[in-house]
Amino acid sequence: MTNTIVILAAGMSSRMKKSTDSSIGSTKADEANKKSKSLITFGNKPFIYFLLENIVDAGFQNVIMVVGQDYEDFKNEMDKFPSISKINIEYAIQSIPENRVKPFGTADAVYQTMDQIDKLKNQSFCVCNSDNLYSTKSLKLIRENSYDNAVLAYDRDSLNFPKDRVSSFSILMTNSEFNLVNFIEKPTLEQVEQNLDDNGKIRVSMNIFKFDGSQAFEFIKSCPVNPLRNEKELPSAIVNMISHDSLYMKGIPIAEHVPDLTSKSDIQIIQKLIESK
Repeated sequence: MTNTIVILAAGMSSRMKKSTDSSIGSTKADEANKKSKSLITFGNKPFIYFLLENIVDAGFQNVIMVVGQDYEDFKNEMDKFPSISKINIEYAIQSIPENRVKPFGTADAVYQTMDQIDKLKNQSFCVCNSDNLYSTKSLKLIRENSYDNAVLAYDRDSLNFPKDRVSSFSILMTNSEFNLVNFIEKPTLEQVEQNLDDNGKIRVSMNIFKFDGSQAFEFIKSCPVNPLRNEKELPSAIVNMISHDSLYMKGIPIAEHVPDLTSKSDIQIIQKLIESK
């Protein structure tokens, strides 16, 4: 069990800004073009607020927000809502290397966070995206399990996304004990058919993990650059970690949808979901 979660919120929101959707109106489109996507408002609250509500309900006590140039915007928004004062919120800044125009990936974000908040190198913590609305159930699963390192392994059929979108998700390849063996990015149909679990399910990652800092730090620090994205991605660091004889990451099966705020077409979907609560 762990009481700390790291939220990755330093991305440039480039897919959101490049996308179009005339149905959301010019005011909301303008907001989506100017703000970090997790600060886009629904009602009078930013998207990140609803994720933090679930994080609180799941029992987390400490949140570390990994932010970039939007640090002041995030802090100002969080300070508006006393209801989330039940948790301790800290900030880590993911700086951008001089030779790049955008952050260097999710593994770099976690490495910079662990380097700035030294205690993470010796304790258990979770990691999740800032633009996915993970349920309280899923957050409890990743927080309360007894494994040193874990990943939520989503049944791909339970994700309510268009087929072309969900087919691009990384497949989690596991063994008979549900220990993670590999991440398969951009899987072919043949690779999908070869990686069904014992229940005939395809398991995919929605980027929600648990790490033992003392085990994971060196692998995250030395993460290789992903040749497809030219970024240091957490799956690459994890594959190197689980290749070590004594280390593993357990896949935890789960079957439910994860609302996602990636492009402007997702805004109305999220709005309807929030209004229905």
